[in-house]
Amino acid sequence: MHNAMTHKSPWIPETQETMPQTSVVFSSILGPSHSGQVQPGMGERGSGASSSGELVFQEGRLISGSLEALMEHLVPTVDYYPDRTYIFTFLLSSRVFIPPHDLLARVGQICLEQRQQLETPGSEKAKLKSFSAKIVQLLKEWTEAFPYDFQDEKAMAELKAITHRVTLCDEENGTVKKAIAQMTQSLLLSLAARSQLQELREKLRSPAMDKGSVLKAKPPATQKDILGVCCDPLVLAQQLTHIELERVSSIHPEDLMQIVSHMDSRDKHRCRGDLTKTYSLEAYDNWFNCLSMLVATEVCRVVKKKHRTRMLEFFIDVARECFNIGNFNSMMAIISGMNLSPVARLKKTWSKVKTAKFDVLEHHMDPSSNFCNYRTALQGATQRSQMANSSREKIVIPVFNLFVKDIYFLHKIHTNHLPNGHVNFKKFWEISRQIHEFMTWTQVECPFEKDKKIQNYLLTAPIYSEEALFIASFESEGPENHMEKDSWKTLRTTLLNRA
Repeated sequence: MHNAMTHKSPWIPETQETMPQTSVVFSSILGPSHSGQVQPGMGERGSGASSSGELVFQEGRLISGSLEALMEHLVPTVDYYPDRTYIFTFLLSSRVFIPPHDLLARVGQICLEQRQQLETPGSEKAKLKSFSAKIVQLLKEWTEAFPYDFQDEKAMAELKAITHRVTLCDEENGTVKKAIAQMTQSLLLSLAARSQLQELREKLRSPAMDKGSVLKAKPPATQKDILGVCCDPLVLAQQLTHIELERVSSIHPEDLMQIVSHMDSRDKHRCRGDLTKTYSLEAYDNWFNCLSMLVATEVCRVVKKKHRTRMLEFFIDVARECFNIGNFNSMMAIISGMNLSPVARLKKTWSKVKTAKFDVLEHHMDPSSNFCNYRTALQGATQRSQMANSSREKIVIPVFNLFVKDIYFLHKIHTNHLPNGHVNFKKFWEISRQIHEFMTWTQVECPFEKDKKIQNYLLTAPIYSEEALFIASFESEGPENHMEKDSWKTLRTTLLNRA
């Protein structure tokens, strides 16, 4: 067991000391061997390396280009429409270099320039209508994939300006106007829904830290524990999965890209954005920490050793069921809770626990070789999800802090720009691929029936502070060495001074 008490935010690495450990992994991901796995819409232009103006292709894949050329590649022409994969990747990654409203303004300028060319005497009206329809389709895909970009008044003003110009060529049948009206209505509904969700988030608070009654040798007799609410490990694992999917569904691609844009202090033109966009990341991270502390609280507050043993074995079974479901985030949170120092030090209790199952779980989450065992299990769950016929088999909930660290280190290890000044688009293909895969997992509908009683307990049960956990732990099993005795003495002195 790993004895660790600190629960610092794991989605923002404190140092870059572990970067060499992941650099080999990501170098292979972005190296020539990966370029053969061309995803649809990556700007295929035939085999071998080639250049089209300011865009560079390798083995049919767009790998770099100037920001201006990449923006022009986003905008349709009469004879060209960008693939959806490129649209998603560029719109997602461009915010590292330019705010969405500025990008939209530039797209509007490019559209206007192309429109003016099509409006020359003798040009066909059909081509102009075709071009206008493609512009509306691009804006539709943008507003559907990243509606939050248009919460900015500047972006909304740019959107209205572009759509107004487009409608001027559709005065006869109104097809384009109708498409614009539908797009605008859907966008406003999406923004309203997100606004309501944000208001709800602000009202919700994390479970209260139980800092009272820490001097008591045992909790009140009327106070329930988790076994009094749910004694079936599978059912509890299913309810944890319900909570995970509900919370992770509030995370959007642009939220994850904030990891890159907010941490890239070297790029003067990065999108600074609204810091509240990271709220969903922090809230989900906080859920992981709360679950870990809840597990530790449930174990440490039990007075009788026999009951503590049963509690530990119960959570081991819950973690195993989470693993079987594909809920790796809850599994890791439970293991982290049992590895916290106040729990790990309970040697007499652990001596009565059948630890074979726990050893298997820790093997899956062994941090050596960049969590190789976990990544193998995640890959297996991903393959199962891709071939699944039911929602039950589609569930993949990765360890979130590891996923975010992967994105972070991928960003830090590979530069945004190449020596020739081009955007290193190969890097952003990979970041986009990983984020898109994550978003696919978040859209799975939970197949398990919601149990409000169990979920209410998981989300609102009192959680001991770090100090309270140590006090409860020492009261259950006294200090065994000088360090623990000194800690126990300090805690008691602190409590007496407060009284």
